[in-house]
Amino acid sequence: MRLIRNRSLAVAALLALLATFVLAQEKEAPPEGSAPKPFTSPRRQSETLPNGLRVTSAHYGLIPKVMVELVVTGGDVSEPADKQGIGNLMGELIKEGTETRSAAQVAQEAASIGGAISVRVEPDDITIQGQVLSDGADALVKLVADVALHPKFPDSELPRLKADLLRQIAIAKSSATVMAAQEFLKTVYGDNGYGRALPDESVLKSLTLADVKAFYGKRFVASNARLYITGVFDDGLRQTIESAFSSWPKGRGFENPVIKAQTKHTLALVDRPGAPQSTIYMGLPVATPGNKDYIPLQVADSILGGSFMSRITTNIREEKGYTYSPHSVLETNAQNTIWAEHADVTTKFTGASLTEIYGEIDKLRKQAPPDKELKGIQNGMAGVFILRNSSRQGIINMFKLVDLHHLPADYLDTYISNMYAVKPPQVQGMLEKYIDPGKMTVVVVGDKSQIEKQVAPFKPGS
Repeated sequence: MRLIRNRSLAVAALLALLATFVLAQEKEAPPEGSAPKPFTSPRRQSETLPNGLRVTSAHYGLIPKVMVELVVTGGDVSEPADKQGIGNLMGELIKEGTETRSAAQVAQEAASIGGAISVRVEPDDITIQGQVLSDGADALVKLVADVALHPKFPDSELPRLKADLLRQIAIAKSSATVMAAQEFLKTVYGDNGYGRALPDESVLKSLTLADVKAFYGKRFVASNARLYITGVFDDGLRQTIESAFSSWPKGRGFENPVIKAQTKHTLALVDRPGAPQSTIYMGLPVATPGNKDYIPLQVADSILGGSFMSRITTNIREEKGYTYSPHSVLETNAQNTIWAEHADVTTKFTGASLTEIYGEIDKLRKQAPPDKELKGIQNGMAGVFILRNSSRQGIINMFKLVDLHHLPADYLDTYISNMYAVKPPQVQGMLEKYIDPGKMTVVVVGDKSQIEKQVAPFKPGS
């Protein structure tokens, strides 16, 4: 009965779709949309406390909620080779409570004011964040300060947390996406924090509580941190901030090691016997956000593969059906930006997919896009930019980007106008300047017996 009912619904839906299509042909085309409205970011206030802690706040929205995020420089990229995984281990230990509050008490207090506390270790920094109802803003600031300044680091939890991380690594290693990322990052960055998708298990097992405390001690000082606050809050919150963080020693600012991405024209094939699909990860270093080319490059990426309307997506997803979710992206950290294309493609179409991706790159390198195509992409980018910055988290993320890359103070307010100012010849110019197939690092993870001959033509020198 269920199969029959579902089939009837499918037929009805198809008939409705056909009727809609016919009616659409009879209607006139809708009028052109109006010119995009300018984007104005919330007015930010920045100051540095006597101990060196930098504070950036912005009133935003009408919903009575507030977000507080503490950012400390020194994430995965700062891990020495003999201390791989220590950042994540430290992050997990920080979650285990403070000198005066157990992990359960931290969670309960955050929940009592309508929120939660999270700890994340990222490539360039460590963040401690919470979002609560506005009347709990003062309590949240105090709680974030306690978690950051007074972690208990219980030795009794170390074996369990190591085991959890080792289990996560074992699971991740079975992922074709992670396998591709490991090979790609190692090729582009080398053996360092940026170049490791996963830490070495034997190194992680050897880490001690003393190692964790030493890693924490060098990074968690006031002069190495920035506090971001956005949402609906009272200006009196400043006094709470100063009081909560006043005991934090200024310390010495920590600097992540300088690691530059390398342009290497290679093709690596990682065997995954029996895989029904191949995972493609290809790319090369390009301009960073502080470069004048970055916004034109974003537009070029969106046309090439970075949006649902992009050429690569239209080609290998919509027209040929080689893959379901291809996409390109500008992968940006504090020091580098990589243009990368990712795609999980049906095994028998691995070589054909590479041919089409390279073909779309070549077309855009040789000929500027039509005005209509560019305008459609820009309209989409403007909408995404506004949506992305219409939340407390989005606003903090953009403030962090501006600070991390030392961008102009008006970067957010002028972004849309600067993006719309990009013309077709500039798009072509970005491809010519940066997206060179002859310099591409390519990794393919799949069944070697099925795809080795398919990818052979793409090896350097072939």
